[in-house]
Amino acid sequence: MRVPKHVGVIPDGNRRWAVTQGMTKDRGYDGGINPGLDLFKLCEKEGVEEITYYGFTTDNTKRPKEQRLAFTKACIDAVEILAKENASLLVVGNTDSPMFPKELLKYTKRTQFGDGKIKVNFLVNYGWKWDLNSLKETEENNKNIINHIKSNDISRVDLIIRWGGRRRLSGFLPVQSIYADFYVIDDFWPEFKEKHFYDALEWYDEQDITLGG
Repeated sequence: MRVPKHVGVIPDGNRRWAVTQGMTKDRGYDGGINPGLDLFKLCEKEGVEEITYYGFTTDNTKRPKEQRLAFTKACIDAVEILAKENASLLVVGNTDSPMFPKELLKYTKRTQFGDGKIKVNFLVNYGWKWDLNSLKETEENNKNIINHIKSNDISRVDLIIRWGGRRRLSGFLPVQSIYADFYVIDDFWPEFKEKHFYDALEWYDEQDITLGG
């Protein structure tokens, strides 16, 4: 089975899951921490070389304060957990904003933990406009776009998996995702199952990867 080199993860549905469990929406984010580690382990096992998690966006920070505090804490906890694994870890997001958690500043330069087997990217306080804004600051002709965006240390994405049933990219790495295959899982992210990952891999194996050629 062909395994994608780079998997993008959009872990949606935390708030909707919390409501189905009789909890307030802000309680849903803790339910997404363990699935992130489980998915990392599966990627490690199957030889995925790079994985990017969508933590939260600059638009997400407009949500009610209790939700913002909850998803920020969940992202901090998730990154700290991944820092205990064999990962080459990088957090990407707008660090100039007060919404970026200071606890994660130390991860904004790629750091190797263990044998650094997998590149792990975590998008925190990320916005696609913020990412691409520096393009207008360069005067190069025929410029290589990837060299001039904030997320330049993240490679092209092969497969994006989105939980929660929504069929949209929500601004996820617009440059790197240009030729990504997009697989949607209806279950909410806290309902993560190993089968979700393997179903996605089997589906990806059936796709005709042409990169536009």
